[in-house]
Amino acid sequence: MSKYVTAAEAVKVVKSGDRVYLQAAAAAPTILANALTERASELRDVEICHLHVEGEARYANPELAESFHVNSFFLGANVRHTLKAGNGSYTPVFLSELPHLFRKNVLPLDVAFIHVSPPDRHGYCSLGVSVEATVAAIENAKTVVAQVNPQMPRTFGDGIIHVSEIDYLVEVDVPIYGHEPDPFTPEEEKIGMYIASLIDDRSTLQMGIGSIPNAALSKLKNHKDLGLHTEMFSDGVIDLIENDVINCNYKGTLRGRALATFLIGSKRLYDFVNDNPFIEMKESSMVNDTARIRKNPNMIAINSAIEVDLTGQVCADSIGPQMYSGVGGQMDFIRGASLSPGGKAIIALPSITKKGLSRIVPFLKQGAGVVTTRAHIHYVITENGIADLYGKTLRQRAAELVRIAHPNHQEAIEKEYYELLNKM
Repeated sequence: MSKYVTAAEAVKVVKSGDRVYLQAAAAAPTILANALTERASELRDVEICHLHVEGEARYANPELAESFHVNSFFLGANVRHTLKAGNGSYTPVFLSELPHLFRKNVLPLDVAFIHVSPPDRHGYCSLGVSVEATVAAIENAKTVVAQVNPQMPRTFGDGIIHVSEIDYLVEVDVPIYGHEPDPFTPEEEKIGMYIASLIDDRSTLQMGIGSIPNAALSKLKNHKDLGLHTEMFSDGVIDLIENDVINCNYKGTLRGRALATFLIGSKRLYDFVNDNPFIEMKESSMVNDTARIRKNPNMIAINSAIEVDLTGQVCADSIGPQMYSGVGGQMDFIRGASLSPGGKAIIALPSITKKGLSRIVPFLKQGAGVVTTRAHIHYVITENGIADLYGKTLRQRAAELVRIAHPNHQEAIEKEYYELLNKM
């Protein structure tokens, strides 16, 4: 019997009470997820779990709460509302550990929905632009259903899956979710310049998506022999790879190859990684493993934050008690870079929000999560400069962070911090 079926036929494998894993980010298997949502009236208490997924998430409609519950390991805008509405939950987990939740049967999986390239002449498909925990999900789910898409880039590494590991295949032909690079603001340009000033030749880079990482990458054109060992990357690395600035010749882990666990970018990025053996897509338990990260000499970890308090505590996952994103891989890379010979762990953020509020604060908001602790922090960068907190006392840290806060807020945040301390 052929494994090729329609989406409506394939999703019949899901039963009430099942737990379903969706492949993440730009590889979100939306056609399968939407077909499952069409069965809402037949289903009850189906848990749909995933990291951030691009595109629509119809199953997250609060009106379908009796049918579907969303369990997010990292929240995106399309499911963030589920926590307040009551049809969703957030499970804190380091990205490095997420595959272990499936392999250790902490979260048993009934069904995995994945998104792959068509099988080659040997019967192998590729998970393309997102591996993360999907390999562990495939290994441990009772049933695996795949969208098979000729537009999915074929990447190398852990995401090569034989069709024998897939129970049902659904042919689709749709573009991969993508983002064109945004232009830099003057503030982001300055932050990028400060980040680049800390990067030496033969360093290995980790960065995320967005204007600040791309601004930093744009300042590295005259660097030499850089490496790439990152949770994800976007378009900003392409020119550097093509011009031999990033060649990965001096990495300690997987030398000679650029390493990532998922990708989000433009069609140019997806064309670049397609059938490109220089790019290795590995499971997050490997990419985000602190022991492997630290093997890269001069490891540079560049991460962002929602706010940073004057002692160096970094909130990157919530706005007060309201979850916004997730723990993700920030601590995996902050610690790995800190332990790397010559490594530098960087938190980079604009000094104020779009509403003009300071993101360097006397104290984190009540209920805010601490993703990176004050003991782990090294550098904090805003458009106003670089604060080096490593080995600094609390008073020295406060002075460093006030210095890089927005000038309109410097006096007020310093005053509030010391006034409250003096009342204790």
